[in-house]
Amino acid sequence: MQKLKEQSILVAGGGSTFTPGIVLMLLDNLDTFPIRQIKFYDNNEERQEKVAKACEILIKERAPQIKFAYTTDPETAFTDVDFVMAHIRVGLYAMREKDEKIPLKYGVIGQETCGPGGIAYGMRSIGGVLELIDYMEKYSPNAWMLNYSNPAAIVAEATRKLKPNSKIINICDMPVGIEHRMAEILGLDSRKDFVVRYYGLNHYGWWTDIRDHDGNDLMPKLIEHVSQYGYITPSEISNHGNENVEESWMHTFGKAKDVQALDPTTLPNTYLKYYLFSQDEVEIADPNYTRANEVMDHREKIVFQECNKVVKAGTAKGQNLEADDHASYIVDLARAIAYNTRERMLLIVPNNGSINNFDSTAMVEIPCIVTSNGPEPLVMGEIPRFQKGMMEQQVAVEKLVVEAWEEGSYQKLWQAITLSKTVPNARIAKQILDDLIEANKDFWPELK
Repeated sequence: MQKLKEQSILVAGGGSTFTPGIVLMLLDNLDTFPIRQIKFYDNNEERQEKVAKACEILIKERAPQIKFAYTTDPETAFTDVDFVMAHIRVGLYAMREKDEKIPLKYGVIGQETCGPGGIAYGMRSIGGVLELIDYMEKYSPNAWMLNYSNPAAIVAEATRKLKPNSKIINICDMPVGIEHRMAEILGLDSRKDFVVRYYGLNHYGWWTDIRDHDGNDLMPKLIEHVSQYGYITPSEISNHGNENVEESWMHTFGKAKDVQALDPTTLPNTYLKYYLFSQDEVEIADPNYTRANEVMDHREKIVFQECNKVVKAGTAKGQNLEADDHASYIVDLARAIAYNTRERMLLIVPNNGSINNFDSTAMVEIPCIVTSNGPEPLVMGEIPRFQKGMMEQQVAVEKLVVEAWEEGSYQKLWQAITLSKTVPNARIAKQILDDLIEANKDFWPELK
């Protein structure tokens, strides 16, 4: 068997709390995705150093042959890399907190990727991701960027419009997370035991067909379960919850049953609850303690504490850093491009007729076959009027946000927020926008 070429990986967003999990996942897959070098890049030196020092010990113990470096210098970071795995958060969790709390003042859901909060985050993220692409194309023009920086839908539209020839693939692990749950509901070992048909936008889609490798239809059993329990698994039902899953996520997985009732022949992405049941979400939201606070008080603290423990002990043995299951999706994608494996994956790509009764320039999330040339989208055919209508409204929001960023247009951003299904009217949209402009003056382009 031919020896696989070793890859050079740059993690852009080296200070992220998700970075250790990605490193562990890369180390777990060295037999099928060999690596010669891992580098971290971040513009926040102090934060990156906490994560990088722990990962350096981890790599030295698990795979001492891999070269490791971390830097805040773009040239050092982006030179001699095959893949840039990008997961940046412009403004960190302090700005996410504002994204969530400002809309709630006006009775509108505050959420990381949906509604006005997602739009605010998108306006911050576009410039950051475009900057990474520029660095990659300058220093490693043959590299691919695998981008899972949120909000993926807005970032994907920005890269389609402003960097149409760049080697960037936008991905999201939320469908993967739901498919892990589907496998458990079905009593299967892995989500790779079935093949799916799915269409939509990022955080805005529907499964229409799920079959095992023998062609058996698995949808009836899944629909029966989801219509009663959502995506809460049998073990979580019998144990009245899951101590490893935060309460807010358990609510989200359970709420899927209400979303699924709108089209009982399909299975929905969980994020649709924010658009279809936005008032319900506002009612249970705590305007003083949102998801950003939950993450800062739990995940942020735990990961940095574990990293500090590794550095203090000088060894990663006995540490509690965990490989991120969802990160395996990124490894699958990189492997498919590096070695032409023709993996079938859900990716965010230009529609170009894959959904043939939908805007050809929309960035849709659909199954693709991945080769060394990148994604080859599969045809999903026509979609029903209900989903088409919702998706057209949301695509218009995403396109208006990108145009507002590019043109510095207050008017277009007001239109985008007004058009969001989560916002009741244009007056409230304007009030939210004005507050968001004040909060984001260090991050957004100036709007006129």
